[in-house]
Amino acid sequence: MRIGDEKLAEVWDRGFTIVENYLDADTLKAAQEALWSLYPTPEAYFAAPENYPRLAKSQFAGLQLFPYPSWDLNRLAVYPDLIDAAGRLLNTEDLEIYKIELWAKYAGAINYDQALHRDYGNHTLVAPRRDRRHTQMTTILLLSDVTELDGPTKLVPLDRYPDLPLATRMLPFGEMFDAEVAATGPAGSLLIYKTDVLHRGSAFLAPGRSRFVMLLDIQERGWRWNGKMSWPNQAGHPDMAEALTRMTPRERDLFGWPPTGSDYWNEQTLADVGERYPEMDLRPYGAA
Repeated sequence: MRIGDEKLAEVWDRGFTIVENYLDADTLKAAQEALWSLYPTPEAYFAAPENYPRLAKSQFAGLQLFPYPSWDLNRLAVYPDLIDAAGRLLNTEDLEIYKIELWAKYAGAINYDQALHRDYGNHTLVAPRRDRRHTQMTTILLLSDVTELDGPTKLVPLDRYPDLPLATRMLPFGEMFDAEVAATGPAGSLLIYKTDVLHRGSAFLAPGRSRFVMLLDIQERGWRWNGKMSWPNQAGHPDMAEALTRMTPRERDLFGWPPTGSDYWNEQTLADVGERYPEMDLRPYGAA
């Protein structure tokens, strides 16, 4: 679903927005089924949680980094409505994806409650600008239904702390919890927020609950002081090669791939890249 301008305006006004029914039903269903190649189903986990001790090691034990062993998961990162929304929010088509993570949580595995914090602390070396320049668009895509019982992300609207210095990146546990908004919604919903917004992960409020999300973060290309992941570091992974092969030239560009028309491309590089990715259609690069 194309994200409306009024929703993007909410990101600037409140610091975040929640878009229900963002993901189409077929794409969502395929992605949900692909989750079980990486995680135990809720039924399997709660039948024998002792079989999955790694998920109890920390709040972040359920994180899995891109790429994944299924195109049904990898393609969520380049979902057209996400890229369209990022271009309009950030007012540029020169975009890059700088973080992709899957995150699974299971009630009882560990306490997932957090203090309110700002994400920019590990997304940039500096601090966000308070105007609309150099903004990073951070998102959480719900791959399961999330209610108040399911440990939703909780956020505090920007107007509740207009004078809080940006240098304050974390509040004492419990502070401003009374001002929170829970990011709940059916599977396929998308939370968009800025890195200066106070937010946190919350605890499950009932047994037998689980939560599955994908975190996708985008910014304007070229800011060497911002970022999170190095995609060339993943280039040797066979799942990365498969994902890049299946992408369009525009989608590869989001990962820093040389675009059509770049002076990188010549007969030698076309031949050698073709050997590295033998199933990739490189004709758009040669034609340019």
